[in-house]
Amino acid sequence: MTKTRTLLVSAALGGALSFMGPATSGAGETAFEGEIADSQCAMGVHSLNRSHKEMIEMGHAGSTAIDCARYCVHSRGGKYVLLTKHDVFKLDNQEWAEKYAGQKVKLTGTLDSKASIIQVNTMQPVPAK
Repeated sequence: MTKTRTLLVSAALGGALSFMGPATSGAGETAFEGEIADSQCAMGVHSLNRSHKEMIEMGHAGSTAIDCARYCVHSRGGKYVLLTKHDVFKLDNQEWAEKYAGQKVKLTGTLDSKASIIQVNTMQPVPAK
């Protein structure tokens, strides 16, 4: 990744908080909902629409969001992030995120707004509608 792209990704990861209002659940803990994605797709490094679509269509990263997220983390040096409607948040627990890669989740945790990282306390999949 070029130095400019690294700076752009870092700046974007530090973006403002907003996605249909993270809900505070007490003692500084907040509830979030979104997809466990990889940092490259979520930040538009190789995606025009913050999704896995381009990588999957090119045949580089499997055929599902799960395949793509895991491929980009393991083969492209990405990190697992929480992708919401408007924001991307880094996650402190990459092992837990791996379990839910490419899936929609609800999680609770404490957001360090300076670093834009969530210290995850709970994580569970959101049932498909």
